Amino acid sequence: MLAIVKAKGSLLYDEDGNGYIDGIASWYTCMYGHCNPFILEKVHRQMQQLDQVVFSGFTHEPAVKLSEELIKILPNNQEKLFFSDNGSTSTEIGIKMAFQYHFNKGNKRNVMLAFEDGFHGDTFGAMSVSGLSVYNGPFEDFFIDVERIPVPNKENSEAIIAQLESKLKKHKIAGFIYEPLVQGAAAMKMYDAEGLDAILRVLKKHDVLTIADEVMTGFGKTGTNFASDQIETKPDIICLSKALTAGLMPMAITSCTQDVYNAFYSDELAKGLFHGHTYTANPLACTAALAGIELLRSDEIQKNIVRIIDSHKAFGTKMESYPKVLNIRQCGVIFALDLNVHMERYGSLRDKLFNHFMDNGVFLRPLGNTIYILAPYVISDVELKKVYRVIESALELI
Repeated sequence: MLAIVKAKGSLLYDEDGNGYIDGIASWYTCMYGHCNPFILEKVHRQMQQLDQVVFSGFTHEPAVKLSEELIKILPNNQEKLFFSDNGSTSTEIGIKMAFQYHFNKGNKRNVMLAFEDGFHGDTFGAMSVSGLSVYNGPFEDFFIDVERIPVPNKENSEAIIAQLESKLKKHKIAGFIYEPLVQGAAAMKMYDAEGLDAILRVLKKHDVLTIADEVMTGFGKTGTNFASDQIETKPDIICLSKALTAGLMPMAITSCTQDVYNAFYSDELAKGLFHGHTYTANPLACTAALAGIELLRSDEIQKNIVRIIDSHKAFGTKMESYPKVLNIRQCGVIFALDLNVHMERYGSLRDKLFNHFMDNGVFLRPLGNTIYILAPYVISDVELKKVYRVIESALELI
């Protein structure tokens, strides 16, 4: 374990003063840079006014303002927000919404639908719908019922729709949860937007709630505010965390349409969604999120996003000529390449690559034979070029 004592911008510093470019924005959270002074100043002022209050029977200005500003940038069918405290709980809540939505309407459904190789978190509902058994093996006997379909590509869309229609006839499917466009933990697996749209259209016809897990993809990473912006059929529910608060504090939000909300709005207490966390809508986290949204919408960050996208494209073109590179893909600022070699997800060669990156001052976390970059929007061209050089030099190790 390496002790990190300081962070600023795109850099992490260890106790010996060594600096490391944070090439994955600390799991895609610190997208505006570590210790961003604009965010820190806003939170510093808020913590002198109101630090924490229970979000049950009370509300406060940071939560109200955040709700107003977030609704403005979410897909336009999103109307209501449910606060919680991390990515896993945001998807857990989305799953609970799907089940209880049908239950409240007197049409109980007991199955979820998900993509193969998806990842949605570490709580039980989130694990249930995740398809990466490397994380979930010991718990699978306790999971909710889940049916799975492959992610769409240009060749398999018709077959997936036929498979989907069959599953809809056989099972009482409440909801479909998916990572739009990019499956993060599946090694940045990218897939077809048109194929996803076709799936969503079929599910809408069958009153299956669609749940976009944008915990990783949200807040500009795919080139638009949300990956769902690039898909014609909008989700009923969206799960948010990570970059929501710019990496400063933990918080999550699960948004939904008015129709979903109406299924819970009743004088019958039992129809309410009973889910709450002590730090739900913490005022400091809400303030950080508000500052993050302001930065995301700024000309500077938008220009930086375009700059990084263009830089990755140029790097990808260069890497196409390397025989040790099997595949290159990009979605917005998310860049990934697969090495032309078999590697265990957490094996010795992967560790060798990780150590090489760190020894050269770059923090990247290979996923098996996949090397990916998801750096903060404030990363400089000089820092980006160093990341690229270190990846190129790593090819000599295999």
